[in-house]
Amino acid sequence: MEEDLFKALADPTRRLILDELTERDGQSLFEVCARLATRHGLTVSRQAVSQHLAVLESAGLVTARREGRYKFHDLDTRPLEHIVTRWLTPAPPEDTP
Repeated sequence: MEEDLFKALADPTRRLILDELTERDGQSLFEVCARLATRHGLTVSRQAVSQHLAVLESAGLVTARREGRYKFHDLDTRPLEHIVTRWLTPAPPEDTP
């Protein structure tokens, strides 16, 4: 799972998508594309953004929910908590003779 998480975070476009979902959760694919174009000057196809969202979803950073014919994307930061605590939490002392 950590490998998927680091892969997802490695791409700058995916990080921008996460930034946009942080600012406004529950966006449709159309909304994400529009925000990337207007706020960041990225002209990425809907298909490419959909693929980026799929990578983020497989890493557990985004959850998708359907309402009628629309699919909304929500940010889930729980996978990041493990990464943060991995290096920021002191390791227990080793038993040395």
